[in-house]
Amino acid sequence: MKTFVYVDHFKGEIQPASWEAIGLGKTLGTVSAVVFGSGVDAIAKAAFEHGADEVFVADDPALEDFRAEPYASTFSALASSQSPDLILFPITARTREIAAMSAVDLNTGVLTDIAALEVVDGMLVATRPIYEGKVMEKTVCSAKPVMASIRPRFFPKPAPDASRSGTVTKIEVKSDAVTKVEGYSVSEAAVNLGDAGVIVSGGRGVSNNPSLQPPAGLDEKAAEIWRAQQGFALVGELASVLGGAVGASRAAVDGGYIPYSHQVGQTGKVVTPDLYIACGISGAIQHLVGMRNAKVIVAINKDADAPIFTQARYGVVGDLFKIVPALTAEFKKKLGK
Repeated sequence: MKTFVYVDHFKGEIQPASWEAIGLGKTLGTVSAVVFGSGVDAIAKAAFEHGADEVFVADDPALEDFRAEPYASTFSALASSQSPDLILFPITARTREIAAMSAVDLNTGVLTDIAALEVVDGMLVATRPIYEGKVMEKTVCSAKPVMASIRPRFFPKPAPDASRSGTVTKIEVKSDAVTKVEGYSVSEAAVNLGDAGVIVSGGRGVSNNPSLQPPAGLDEKAAEIWRAQQGFALVGELASVLGGAVGASRAAVDGGYIPYSHQVGQTGKVVTPDLYIACGISGAIQHLVGMRNAKVIVAINKDADAPIFTQARYGVVGDLFKIVPALTAEFKKKLGK
């Protein structure tokens, strides 16, 4: 089986799920990595090191900034000429656009958010979660090529082999586009939730520290947000010590405590870290959907009957404003930080 894997990156920073997609493709046959951008020789080299059998590169100044039109047009033209059986994408905002637009060009469909892929009677069968993750659905795409986006951290990432190399095939770039990128603004420098091996999340409970006295002149809502920000500072410090990311429940986001980009759950990010620490999160079903597949879940909550404890391997009933700083201090000692 011939598989294409789109290697997604932003300014040279590669999405790790791209390598997971190569690993998945290798279990089915040969893999051709596809790399777009400007000055992407290092990314092509990394694709070979992670197992790609060949690499198609569209290297052009017109592709320096991501714009859906030239990226999708170039990808569709390549897929039409090479006729792969399967095309895999890591899930990002960029690949959602490329996959959707290319699927229209190629007259096929996209199997989204897959957690497993197998060949049954010569047909590719994908498994993906539905109904808030309560049911796993097996689904197929009758058109060719089959296009699919994979859930991050659901598939093994192949170890890089620096001795592997190959020949890069340059492809024609379709550079016509009606849009222009004027610039970028970085909203926050943090570990990406989808890629994080450790996530420390806070909920509404981070605003309930009675020992904090808000600055004078704040109204009730502003005082609540101020207290929550102090609580999230504790959460963030623990996450930083563990080299992880900061997450949040919907209640915390809706309360204005932290930006939406941190939200974990049905209407936020679905994550699968090695370790998930929930601080002051009661455990509404919408949140549990987004983190129940973490390998180890630790819950810290003063309410012993909080639903979050039904999902936790380790539960601590108590005051998070005492427990989280104590955990942070102990991890600093253990990790020598």
